[in-house]
Amino acid sequence: MKRTSVGHLNCSMAQTLDVVGEWWSLLVLRNVFFGHKRFEAIQSDLGIARNILSDRLSTLVDHAVLERVKYQDTPERFEYQLTEKGLDLFPVLMALMNWGDKWLSPQGPPLLLTHRDCQHQTTPITTCSHCGGEVNRGNVKTSAGPGLKRPRPQAT
Repeated sequence: MKRTSVGHLNCSMAQTLDVVGEWWSLLVLRNVFFGHKRFEAIQSDLGIARNILSDRLSTLVDHAVLERVKYQDTPERFEYQLTEKGLDLFPVLMALMNWGDKWLSPQGPPLLLTHRDCQHQTTPITTCSHCGGEVNRGNVKTSAGPGLKRPRPQAT
């Protein structure tokens, strides 16, 4: 069943969901991030129907999250590589994984992350781009940004 688009909303989250909000899209991206870049490898690992995988990959390529790169001429074969736009989704995937580890994995996380710089296991957190402090619901506030479009008042 095709979901209704929410991309028309003046909301960055809604517009993002229009690109990566289908159930399989983030799992496809997870696989590409972790090295499964070929259709068969992704399909085999996820057990996803070929037509659904093809549709998800097409959407991600159409939105320049992934790009198709030929790796073989005869027969012609392609793999999927993350673009800069796709690489910027890594914190999103880590945040979802962190939430799932905390709330849905009573036996412990299925994957452990090791920070290569310090060689310690880590849990991703969101930090302030200015001071480096942790960002959470209790220490942020919102205000109108330059892209906010307010509805015009209706004439009475």
